[in-house]
Amino acid sequence: MASARQARGAYGERRAAEWYQHQGFEVLARNWRAGRTGELDLVVRRGDVVVFCEVKARASDAYGVAEAVTPVKQQRIRRLAAAYLAEARLGRVTVRFDVVCVVGTRLEVFETAF
Repeated sequence: MASARQARGAYGERRAAEWYQHQGFEVLARNWRAGRTGELDLVVRRGDVVVFCEVKARASDAYGVAEAVTPVKQQRIRRLAAAYLAEARLGRVTVRFDVVCVVGTRLEVFETAF
């Protein structure tokens, strides 16, 4: 049985994917893993733009949400994105890194967050 935290994370990722789809993006991957080095929450594409999205879902914003994507986490996401692009062979694309924060039912998207 999934914990409340896992369920909240899955809900946040689902809401983020739906938001991107409504913006005309195609979902390329959810929870893409590169061995034990980490996971990309969401990879979406519209035209030649590929977005690597980190989703942060919280019950409240008492401790900050977007701030949880630290410089160390950003570097890990960049490395994972490079591995994804090498594996997916999408050709020449423009890459963007977004952060989506889901607090309760409120969704906030930070495009080009880092």
